[in-house]
Amino acid sequence: MNKRKAVISLAGYEDIFEDSMENGEREEVVRLPISQFHTFRNHPFRVMDDEKMEETVKSVKQYGILIPGIVRPLNTGGYEVIAGHRRWRACELAGLKEMPVLVRKMTDEEATVIMVDTNIQREDILPSEKAKAYKMKYEAMKHQGSKGEKFTADLVGEAAGESGRTVQRYIRLTELITELLDAVDHKVISMKVGEFPLTFL
Repeated sequence: MNKRKAVISLAGYEDIFEDSMENGEREEVVRLPISQFHTFRNHPFRVMDDEKMEETVKSVKQYGILIPGIVRPLNTGGYEVIAGHRRWRACELAGLKEMPVLVRKMTDEEATVIMVDTNIQREDILPSEKAKAYKMKYEAMKHQGSKGEKFTADLVGEAAGESGRTVQRYIRLTELITELLDAVDHKVISMKVGEFPLTFL
């Protein structure tokens, strides 16, 4: 794994932004039409029009978007949102036509790692969301060249403060049938119990 990929694999949103500034990569925040935005492919995190979103919309109306999102240009036109799906939705609900963002060219693997790391520490994440996100990041890092299943799982969990063993447990949840995964999300069965039936599916 080269230095650039190692930084992206281990850093959170603030760390990534500060690192670019320290290295002289002066990124310009630009305002882009939200009509040109596209959802990150297979985005594992919900964007709910709930009470928290209402609070975000009120904040956006009063103060605007305080932290820019991160997007990357698509070959087919428009921009794929890497970080800022909830802010994007808040802009829509607030009636705003544009949103401040950082535009970055990056590989699919780099984009996946940043997308996961900028969402994984939210308090309202369901086990199924975390499971899918960890699997996406794990596969991205393996493709980047990370060696060893346990070592890669440790790196995946580092940004969220979780062990590699915990990451592996979450990833195994993605093999559950939908009914069992929903049961884990709704706390009908625990994660450990949810893993047990995998042998029989």
